[in-house]
Amino acid sequence: MNISKKVFRKKSIESLLAESQSSTGLERSISVWQLLIIGIGAIVGAGIFVLTGKAACFHAGPAVILSFLVGGIACVCAAFCYAELASTIPLSGSAYTYMYAAFGELPAYITAGLLMMGNFLSVSAVAIGWSGYFTSILSDFGIHIPAIFANPTGAQVYDPLTGDYVTSVINLPTLCVCLFVTIILYSGLRSFKLINLLSVISKTFVLLLFVIIGLYFIDMQNLSPFIPENTGRFGEFGISGIIAGASMIFLAYNGFDNIASAAQEAKNPQRSLPIAIIGSILISAAVYGLVSFVLVGIVSYKELGVAEPIAVAVNKIGMQWFATLIKFGSITGLMSVILVMSYGIIRVMYSMSIDGLLPKALSRIHKKNKVPHIATLFVGICISVTASTAQLTQMVHLGNLGILLTFIIVCLATVFLRYSRPDLDRKFKCPFMPFLPLFGVCVMLWLVYSMPSTTYLYAFLWLLCYSAIYFTYGVFHSKLRSKK
Repeated sequence: MNISKKVFRKKSIESLLAESQSSTGLERSISVWQLLIIGIGAIVGAGIFVLTGKAACFHAGPAVILSFLVGGIACVCAAFCYAELASTIPLSGSAYTYMYAAFGELPAYITAGLLMMGNFLSVSAVAIGWSGYFTSILSDFGIHIPAIFANPTGAQVYDPLTGDYVTSVINLPTLCVCLFVTIILYSGLRSFKLINLLSVISKTFVLLLFVIIGLYFIDMQNLSPFIPENTGRFGEFGISGIIAGASMIFLAYNGFDNIASAAQEAKNPQRSLPIAIIGSILISAAVYGLVSFVLVGIVSYKELGVAEPIAVAVNKIGMQWFATLIKFGSITGLMSVILVMSYGIIRVMYSMSIDGLLPKALSRIHKKNKVPHIATLFVGICISVTASTAQLTQMVHLGNLGILLTFIIVCLATVFLRYSRPDLDRKFKCPFMPFLPLFGVCVMLWLVYSMPSTTYLYAFLWLLCYSAIYFTYGVFHSKLRSKK
C-alpha cells in the first residue's frame, strides 16, 4: 500500500456505529441534564472570569460585549455542526472521530492534535486564572502566599511581603488544583459528575448575583466611548479591536465539544448530545452578554488587564462580603472548566489509543473506577507541570487557534458528509445547509486572521512534532492497517 493510501484510509461509518454499540468498559450513565451541566461547566468560566478583562483592556474596550457576540455567532454555527455529527456518529473522540470517517486517518490525527492543543492550553490558562482568584481570596483572610510560589516560573513579580521584585519559582496554587482535578477524574464518573454539578451551581449563582447587584453600580461614563478609537495598529481598539477581542475570548465558548467526547458514556446519545450541545451554547452566550456589560460598566476597561477582572469589579463596589462570595464562586466555577476540559482531552486520547494511533496503555480501563486511568494520570501530570510553570499570555492565542481550526474542520466535515452520505440516519440536522456551516467557517477564518503571526509559527511547530509521532508510531500500529 502506498503512503497516500495509508494516511488517508477511512473508518466506515457503519463500523463506527457498530463500535458505539459494543462494550468498552466505560460506564454509560450520563443523562441529558448531566451533559448540559458538563457543557456549561466547561464553557462558562475561562472567558468571563479570566480573559474578559484583557480583551477589553487591550483590544475592544467596552465593545468587548460585541466581541462576545461575534464569537458566539461563530460558535453557534459550529455547535449545529457538532450536533449533527454527534447524533449521526455517537462515539467518543469528538472531532477526531468525525474526521476519521470524513477525510481519513492523517486528517483525523491532525484534528486531534489541534483539539488537544486547544484544550490543553485552555486548561492551563484557566488554571492560572484560578490561582489569581484563589490567592486574592486568601488575602481577604490575611493569608499571603509568597510571590515566588504564586506566579509562573521565571516571572519577575513584585512581592508585597518583601517589598521587592522577585523571580518566581512555581505557581503552587495552580499545581495543587490541577492535581486535585486529576484525582477526581481518576476516581470515576460519580465524583466527576458531583463536583462538576456543585461547581456549575456555585458559579451560576454568583454570576447572576454579580449582574443583579452590579447593575446598581454601573457608571455610564465607563461605557463611553463604546468603541474606542483605533490606535493605528490592527487589533488595538476600533472594529479590528472587536475582532481581535473575539479571537482572544473565543476560549470563552470552548468546551461544548467535550459533550461529544462523552458519547460512549451518555444515555441515548443520538438524542441527548444535540440538546446538550446547543443548549449549553445558548445559555452560556446569555450569561456572557449580561456579565460583560456589567463588568465594563463598573470598572473602566483600562483597569481590567488582570487575571481576575471580576475580582477587581467587586472590590470597586466596596462590599467585602460580596467580593469574597464572588471570588469563592470564581474558584469553584473555574475548577469545573479545568475538570471538563481535562476530561475531554483524556477521552480523545482514549479513542486514538483504541484505534492504535497512540500507545495501547492509554486505553486501559480501571476495573473499579471504569475510567482510562493511565491516560488520566498522563494528562493530569502534563497539565499540572505546564500550568504551574508557563505564563498566561503565551497560551491564550495558541489555544484559541487550535480550537478555531478544529471548529472549521468540523463545519467542513459536516457539509462533506451531508452530501457524500445523504443516506445516513441523522437524528438532528444542521439547518440552512450548506450556508450556515460555511458562514461559520468565514467568521472563524476572520478570527484566525486577527491573531499574532507568531501564533501560526508555534502552531506549525507543534503540529510538526506531533505529526512525527504518527509517522514513527501511529501509521504502523493503526488498527485499519491490520484490516487491509
